[in-house]
Amino acid sequence: MADAKPLYDTYNRVPIVFERGHGVWLETPTGERYLDFAAGIAVNSLGHTHPHLVEALKDQADKLWHLSNVHEIPGQTRLAERLTRATFADKVFFTNSGAEALECAIKTARRHFHVNGQPERYRIITMEGAFHGRTLATIAAGGQAKYLEGFGPKVEGFDQVPFGDREAMKAAVTEETAAILVEPVQGEGGVRPLPKEFMRFLRDLCDEHGLLLILDEVQCGVGRTGKLFAHEWAGIEPDLMAVAKGIGGGFPFGACLATAEAADGMTVGTHGTTYGGNPLAMAVGNAVLDVILEDGFLAHVNDIALVLNQGLASLKDRYPTLIEDVRGSGLMLGIKCAKSNADLVMAMRNEHLLSVPAGDNVVRLLPPLILTAEEARDALSRIEAALDMLSRKDT
Repeated sequence: MADAKPLYDTYNRVPIVFERGHGVWLETPTGERYLDFAAGIAVNSLGHTHPHLVEALKDQADKLWHLSNVHEIPGQTRLAERLTRATFADKVFFTNSGAEALECAIKTARRHFHVNGQPERYRIITMEGAFHGRTLATIAAGGQAKYLEGFGPKVEGFDQVPFGDREAMKAAVTEETAAILVEPVQGEGGVRPLPKEFMRFLRDLCDEHGLLLILDEVQCGVGRTGKLFAHEWAGIEPDLMAVAKGIGGGFPFGACLATAEAADGMTVGTHGTTYGGNPLAMAVGNAVLDVILEDGFLAHVNDIALVLNQGLASLKDRYPTLIEDVRGSGLMLGIKCAKSNADLVMAMRNEHLLSVPAGDNVVRLLPPLILTAEEARDALSRIEAALDMLSRKDT
């Protein structure tokens, strides 16, 4: 008998339906409002139905949706020029998702050594706890057994080391190593920032051995940590970087950014995409940058992050049996739970506050970057109510 449910059973969905959203709020068909500290897992960087994004999308929708990369797409050129001006990069390849941006970065790194007479250098060192996507290559890069199980042989070419272990990282470098791939702040792994000193160590290690440094800023990039990109806090530059999520503000697209040297092997025919860089995505991406790059926007992110950090620190002091630690950067924050993170996620949801679970028993707080101080304090009061409920439940 056919399964009555037409969708794959790959999600354990929360039984709440949202009909509309505005700013940092979501609303059900019956009018119940939820404060959104999930933001589609760090995707809705400018909240819901941001007027500038809506206008850009509607305007483009009336003109042209799709061409394919057989033709020039002016929005692509403009967005690439803006991204290269604002970052380390010389070249940009647009994709549909973060996983595709990582695939592009992996291929770019391998291809670089191939065209420079070192085809044996294809291996990439990654870090335990990482999450780089759901394709066969990116689950191999992430190395987590729960994502690898049942999908056949693991894609060859990835070597994992413990999180933040300098000696293990140095020992993993061989004559076959092409690159090191890390998230400056692990998201799925439990909102674990790499220390600035470790990021500088990675840059130095890559320079010493002629490796490429690849950064996965799919979740922590585009203003999320209070800088345009998280690696800027360490004062270093990568050779390749994958971005997505917040760069589209809710519209699906990603990008692989590269130096000219790193991308020297990516010549005509070596890589491609049908939908990547389509006019609709480019219109929204340019609109997102209009807002993110405005004077004072990132300062606002840091100001609101301070409000949340101080409030969460106070809650940690008052609920030591429930909160083990508070960590993260900017508006990418994690509550390390002393008990079940699932219980805290549910308790917060009961207070009409949405969050996201993560590894290491962490609850992620990923609000839209337009969050106000008043809304931040509202969220803190809801978290306090959730913690109070859990503490009374334990007594």
